[in-house]
Amino acid sequence: MNAEKKREALQQRASYAREILEGRNLPELDALLDKITRFNELNPGLSEEKAVEALEGFERRLGAFEELNDGKLTAMDKVRIVRHPQRVSLKDILENVYDNYNEIGGQDEHSIDPGMVIARAYVTRRKGKKVINQPVMVVGQEKGHGEEFRNGGSIKPWGNYKALKYMEVAARENIPVHAYVNTPGSYPVEDFPGAAQQIAENIYEMCGLTVPVVAIFSEGGSGGAEAIGMADKRLMFSHGYYSVISPEGAAAIEGRIRPPQRASRELIEKCASAQQITAQDNLRNGYIDEIIQEPPLGARAESFDFYKTLRQRVIRATDEVALSVRGIRLLRGLAMRLYRKDPDIIVRWDLSERARHRLVQRRHKKYRRMAQHAFKDQRTMLEKLSAARSGFISNTYSVMRYGIVKPLQDRVARLVDEVTDEVHVVTGKLTSIGNRVKGLAGMGKSGDSQVEKELTGLSAPGKPAAIIETTREYISPQAKSDREVTCPHAAKRGCLDIWARDLFNDYGGVCPHCGYHFPMEYQWFLANVFDENSIVEFNENISAGNPTGFPNFDERIDAAKEKTGQQSSCVTFHAKLEGMRLTCGMLTAPFRGGSVGAAEGEKLIRALELAQKKHQPFLAYVHGTAGIRIQEGVNGLIQMPRVTMAVRNYIEAGGLYIVLYDTNSYAGPVASFLGCSPYQYAVRSSRLGFAGPGVIKETTGLDIPPDYHNCFRALSRGHIQGIWDRRDARKNLHQAFLTIGGRNLYYR
Repeated sequence: MNAEKKREALQQRASYAREILEGRNLPELDALLDKITRFNELNPGLSEEKAVEALEGFERRLGAFEELNDGKLTAMDKVRIVRHPQRVSLKDILENVYDNYNEIGGQDEHSIDPGMVIARAYVTRRKGKKVINQPVMVVGQEKGHGEEFRNGGSIKPWGNYKALKYMEVAARENIPVHAYVNTPGSYPVEDFPGAAQQIAENIYEMCGLTVPVVAIFSEGGSGGAEAIGMADKRLMFSHGYYSVISPEGAAAIEGRIRPPQRASRELIEKCASAQQITAQDNLRNGYIDEIIQEPPLGARAESFDFYKTLRQRVIRATDEVALSVRGIRLLRGLAMRLYRKDPDIIVRWDLSERARHRLVQRRHKKYRRMAQHAFKDQRTMLEKLSAARSGFISNTYSVMRYGIVKPLQDRVARLVDEVTDEVHVVTGKLTSIGNRVKGLAGMGKSGDSQVEKELTGLSAPGKPAAIIETTREYISPQAKSDREVTCPHAAKRGCLDIWARDLFNDYGGVCPHCGYHFPMEYQWFLANVFDENSIVEFNENISAGNPTGFPNFDERIDAAKEKTGQQSSCVTFHAKLEGMRLTCGMLTAPFRGGSVGAAEGEKLIRALELAQKKHQPFLAYVHGTAGIRIQEGVNGLIQMPRVTMAVRNYIEAGGLYIVLYDTNSYAGPVASFLGCSPYQYAVRSSRLGFAGPGVIKETTGLDIPPDYHNCFRALSRGHIQGIWDRRDARKNLHQAFLTIGGRNLYYR
């Protein structure tokens, strides 16, 4: 390298360090950058050899500076590293980590979504004279280096669809998936299929992928990361971050700041640190398995030694996943020990049918173990023993009733049906011959006329069908106020003012003129939908906490508990609906906006597991949810794949899972364990989607129309399957359970 090229490379490197460490007083770096920039001016007439020698001295000084400051990086410094245009990109990795690759699903701007890159790649491995080419499907978000058409790695719904499509191709071809997560978050588009709905589908299907999945995190932003991040092994770059929301977004929420105002640098730094977003934080909390060490101040396109390290770690992770599910358990343990002694052993990545089944089971156990430290289990020892006893009894009954007795009953029933069909064929033939004989003899006319009358005549009025009761003894606090209420649509639709006691009592919070639904308390739903005295709550003492130690958040959680009388925003209970037994998980808006954290996720998982043991249908009633609780960081975010995994297990076992949305439902829960249900309904006037209007404005700069999240728009794009009047919820749920669940309610 000649002197001028070396000087330019050093100048770029020093400028990069200055940008990463912005806002700090670094006189040594500033002086070095000035000397490099003005090198030719300060050293006129210097020979090429002497110039290179002088620049090498600057390079050593710059290297020492980078080493020194690398250990002092804050969480926000690492955020700046992953956002920098010089950051290593997926195309760089494909070129330098894999031996050959072919991009599929479109290229660059000529793609369904240029931010999502898919490639069929090969890893060539040699052991002596033996050469093996192992195929792999690489999916990942691509920012490029300042390529605007890639939208900064912020993926639209069709980009996530593309990723899912080719992950499923990998499963059919029995080849591993390497998922590179490098996104600030998904683009909040509610056009078909909708951001939330597509992320939910991605997570649901990734739960059951029957090939090894290795995820490598650089920038893991919220639901965008989870869309391709569920994996058997999760690796993370040492200077990356993985978070429920960007530090700026967290600061805006904490400081209650609205555009065009901006949060202060101090508040942003504070939120970045408090959310525990770094690789080291996530390894300690158990949400990643390994850290891949980067060069000082982060890996860039020219970090060629880093590519070697990355290749070794990714191959090793894929090997370990394959070995962990292959063969007999005793031999698997022996193989793992031998592999650790000799990492050059070549492991085949294609799996047998049994190994693929074990892989999915192992993935479920992995996610089930996560976040156990992040909630408070305040149950007494007696309550825990009682819950264990109840679970054991339910499990034993389930095995006996549905594992032994029911298959035997089904076998006998099938045999009886087959014999009956054969008898019907014979008797039908004999009956036909008999009818002909009777016809010839002039017999049987009175009987025929009676049959004809029954088939063609009008039915006599009988006893009227029972009317499902829709009003119970629950008085809304809003009905106690002696005032008139104006409907929001009064100016447009001419609605008259209504007395509060009439509106929130007799009318169930529904405008009698236009049908607009005013928000009602979740207690109204409990009183008016389920059979009287049938609700039995469980796990009420699993309590929300502050696992990240977020500043001043303990007080806010305690205040929510005192105000609502709940330990979390999730209430789980057994109930009856027209005598039908079911299990319900309910998110309640009064508790921190119905936000979901580790406690809520754990309660929902336990409720789904219990419903599966008891063979009961499951209802998720969303009184309202603002998304994942940002103060819990990844402890909250990880509930998206965790609960979705539980939902998938329940549905795959034959469970009937119905979701009903009320008021406002946004973000992570809708983009995961709620949005993956095949049967979703909404109460009229509710709003649902991926991101609220304020978040969309902040992240995209776009002003959205007022009806953007309206439930009718969600219905039109297929997100939900129906819209109900609140007063008909009991009747409609009963009808849905009967028609969808059928006679057995649980098993399809």
